[in-house]
Amino acid sequence: MRKVLAAVLIAAAASGAYALFLSRDDDGATSGGPVAMNVPLPALRGPSVLGGTVDFADLRGHVAVLNVWATWCDPCRAEQPGLVRAARAYAGRGVRFVGLNYQDNTAAARAWIDEFHVPYDSLVDEQGRYADDLGFPYLPDTYIVDAQGAIRWVIYGQTSEDEVVRLLDQVLAGSRDAGRRS
Repeated sequence: MRKVLAAVLIAAAASGAYALFLSRDDDGATSGGPVAMNVPLPALRGPSVLGGTVDFADLRGHVAVLNVWATWCDPCRAEQPGLVRAARAYAGRGVRFVGLNYQDNTAAARAWIDEFHVPYDSLVDEQGRYADDLGFPYLPDTYIVDAQGAIRWVIYGQTSEDEVVRLLDQVLAGSRDAGRRS
C-alpha cells in the first residue's frame, strides 16, 4: 500500500498538483476532490470510441472537460448522469466535453455511451498510455482545461454535477477576464 500511495503522490507532484489528499468514503471509494493546477494538457490523439479520431488539439480555444472513465468503474457510473447534464447545459457556452475510456472494451464503452445518452465522444485508451500521460492516480478523474490548453482543475475521484459546474464557471470567468486584458 505504501508503494501505491508513494506512486500516486509522485504522479501528482509530477503533474503539478499543489496537494493531493486521498480518502475513502463509507463505501470504500477513493476520492481526493478538486486540486487547482496550471499545467498544459498533454497532446492526446487517438482512436475514438464512436469511430474516427479524438484529437485534444481540436479543443484549443474552448474551455473543456476531460473525464477519465471505464465501464467497470462504479464511481464512474455514479457520476456519468451529472456529467451528461453539465455537458448539455454548457454546450451553448462553447464548453467541450470529451472522455478518455481507460483500459476498457470498446464495445462495452459504446454501449455505455448509448445507455447514458452521452453527448460527447471518448478517446480509446486500452493500454492506459494516454491516462499515464495525464499522471492520474485512479478512476474516475475529471480535468477542466482553459481555452489556452492549460489544466486548471483536476477532480480526483468521483465528482458531481454541482462540483463540475462550480469549477467550470470559475474557469469561464477567468477566460472572459483574460480576453479583456488582451
